[in-house]
Amino acid sequence: MSMISSIRALSVALVMVAMVGCATVGKDFATHNVDQIQIGETTRADIQEMFGEPWRTGIEDGKRTWTYGKYKWSAFGDAETTDLVVRFNQDGTVSSYVYNTTE
Repeated sequence: MSMISSIRALSVALVMVAMVGCATVGKDFATHNVDQIQIGETTRADIQEMFGEPWRTGIEDGKRTWTYGKYKWSAFGDAETTDLVVRFNQDGTVSSYVYNTTE
């Protein structure tokens, strides 16, 4: 095997290792808006305007939930995670929310 072929093979192997060692799930959202959420006053429409479409939706204890999040893992460094889970009352206002980040 020639020197150039060996270098090329090594380069491809390193790129493959780097790709396998990293993963990102979710999507970015405007974290600076979190402090604008007010329990019992902020509506689903307000949340959608502030953060966009939720990454996930669901039901928790009978309440609609929207989740915004970005989760980035790396085999070569620390994980970076940011998430916001918003729970809504029957009238469409925020009943509670949780915001967490590793940044």
